[in-house]
Amino acid sequence: MNIFTAEHISPLISLLLILLAGVTSFVSAAFGAGGGLMLLVVMASVMPMAVVVPVHGLVQLGSNANRLLLSIAHLDKPMLLYFTLGGLIGAGLSSQVVSDINLDSMKLFVALFVIYLLWGTIPEFNKDSRLGRLIAGLITAFISTFVGASGPLVASYLHINHYDKLKFTATFSSIMTLQHSLKAVVYAGLGFSFWQWLPLTLAMILSGAIGTWLGIRLLKRLSVARFRVIFKVILTLLAMQLAWQGVSVMLT
Repeated sequence: MNIFTAEHISPLISLLLILLAGVTSFVSAAFGAGGGLMLLVVMASVMPMAVVVPVHGLVQLGSNANRLLLSIAHLDKPMLLYFTLGGLIGAGLSSQVVSDINLDSMKLFVALFVIYLLWGTIPEFNKDSRLGRLIAGLITAFISTFVGASGPLVASYLHINHYDKLKFTATFSSIMTLQHSLKAVVYAGLGFSFWQWLPLTLAMILSGAIGTWLGIRLLKRLSVARFRVIFKVILTLLAMQLAWQGVSVMLT
């Protein structure tokens, strides 16, 4: 699918990505969500989107799976079931069109999408609708294949259920593990060479596991209000830089 290989990543950038994977996994575990979005924006600033989406997905698969294992006793199983059914449909639809899209031009869309998720108004959902849960799974899995940033949408949907922190973490992590797994299947089917990215990916997953462990331990002690403001400002600045890259690609 691409000619950009792991050898194009300098040792310094690799080290920074490994450290960032730990920090962002800590963020997601401690505050519920958001770390994966930050990691995506940074990776998209230094790598082509055709590489970022599958590699980021594999790293987030490991991070969310670790978080799920540490909180699985609190999982909302019916919610996961509906997201699974919808996710299978969404992944199937995305596999039919993703190869026809220039993903580098999607950087601008990703940046605007991120800014909207941070500052826009997320539509209200009916938490008791089974069809709504299935449709939410379909839409977020479809979006994840192209921009890799479905986490905030999933988190917004789950928030209407008024879960406690651990139940939210377990259910959110299970859904994201599912969606990143489906994305890996789609990109593997399209010929993406995951094996050449395994050393970097495994190192990032290990770093993420440490961050997840620390985040889970602090989950009940941390206040999120001040953090969310700082996080939104930092991520907005990163998204604006990514938007500039997207505009540059479209103008060349």
